[in-house]
Amino acid sequence: MKPAQVGGSEYDARIRRAEHLASQHPFAAEVLRFYSRIAEFQKTLYTEFRKDFGAQLSGRMPGSLRIDLPSVAPERMVSHFTSLLRVIADSGPPGLAVAAREISGLDALSKLSLLESYWEVGGTNDQLIGAFAQFIPRAFDQPLAELIAAFIPVGPVISTQHHCPLCGGQPFLGVLRQEGDGGKRRMLCSFCLQEWDFRRIYCPACGEEDEKKLPVYVAEQFPHIRVEACETCKVYVRTIDLTRDGNAVPVVDDLAAIPLSLWAHERGYTRLQPNLLGT
Repeated sequence: MKPAQVGGSEYDARIRRAEHLASQHPFAAEVLRFYSRIAEFQKTLYTEFRKDFGAQLSGRMPGSLRIDLPSVAPERMVSHFTSLLRVIADSGPPGLAVAAREISGLDALSKLSLLESYWEVGGTNDQLIGAFAQFIPRAFDQPLAELIAAFIPVGPVISTQHHCPLCGGQPFLGVLRQEGDGGKRRMLCSFCLQEWDFRRIYCPACGEEDEKKLPVYVAEQFPHIRVEACETCKVYVRTIDLTRDGNAVPVVDDLAAIPLSLWAHERGYTRLQPNLLGT
């Protein structure tokens, strides 16, 4: 597993892709443009903390992301979090906007506690599943998790792992990257957004490996996005096939695929982990 090098340019690519897909898919335009606002905030947070704390993170020994609770500079953390709440209150969907305004009324200690609580579980606690329950702390913590992950060396992964080898988070998305004459499957962590190698014919939820029980569906509307389901546990993951569309940005293209979520739900499949916006 090799941590992705994330920075301002990567966030710029996400923002550009969101704007492009918003123009291509009117049904997802509102979601994608809201995500663009969130990504702009995340870029600022990532860039500032990398500049100010990158030297402290450089040369770190291999270890778990969990020990790096974002407790540094608490006043700045609260200030940035307040800025995020303002963005959500101004441009988010009604439910999230209301939640953001309510959280804005909390004292500084309570705001820090919310961020730290989500950091500790990294989105793996079933009680946090759901857009309203986890979106706000996830949107703030994720760029910090990406930043720390970029500085933590990780040894080779010997076998297929169901959880992120770096932070223990669950995968929420698969990625197919060109390798030789075919595509190499990787999983993308729902918390720190790092990738790790993963077997092609294998369910990331229950470990089913019978190809007949692992159907793959592709919609004409999204030819580069695969719904990889499991008939044993009825869980699915979406996979962005970069061998079919090299311009795709996995975390963004996934947000545009709203019809695929509806399609899977109608057929009784449950997503292993939702994306940032809970779909």
